[in-house]
Amino acid sequence: MAETLVLASTSPFRRRLLADAGIDFVAEAPQIDERAVEAALEGSGTRPDDVALILAEAKAQEVSGRLADALVIGADQTLSLGDEVLHKPADMEEARRRLLALSGRTHALNSAVVLARGGETLWRHVSVAHMTMRALDPGFVGRHLSQAGERVLGSVGAYQIEREGIQLFERISGDHFTIVGLPMLPLLAALREHGAIDG
Repeated sequence: MAETLVLASTSPFRRRLLADAGIDFVAEAPQIDERAVEAALEGSGTRPDDVALILAEAKAQEVSGRLADALVIGADQTLSLGDEVLHKPADMEEARRRLLALSGRTHALNSAVVLARGGETLWRHVSVAHMTMRALDPGFVGRHLSQAGERVLGSVGAYQIEREGIQLFERISGDHFTIVGLPMLPLLAALREHGAIDG
């Protein structure tokens, strides 16, 4: 295809999903302050899934504004516990507190994806996965984090479902791609519709 496909993300997980699907793309870091975007939404009643969509759209529009001839994929994921949106833990102590807060409860992973060209949004989508953690013993949480290591700090939930994190869960409702942070089936359909991939 003549048009360059760009992933506006620094996430190694999203890059891996696209590469594993055989998609030819380049990655470009979006130059936005995500926390500033979220701060502007505080108190507005914006739902956590819409926060993910707004962030994904901001990333896609920023990169597509710089790379006008490219089709840009923007993606973001929020973790919501009720109406509260949680962010990546800053350190292992915060990761420990996060897992204990999620223990025995159901949280949502809201994964948004947007296509943009020339700073204009062409398509938007959000998929939601519901994740129910089993009741966790604090001692187990400490041992789990010791084994998993600091890579958990790259995840809003302080877990990696594709690794040891699967042991934390009692029930999951949603697909693997939504959990990892890029709803691949809707995205692939949209890329075919826009002529970006063969199909």
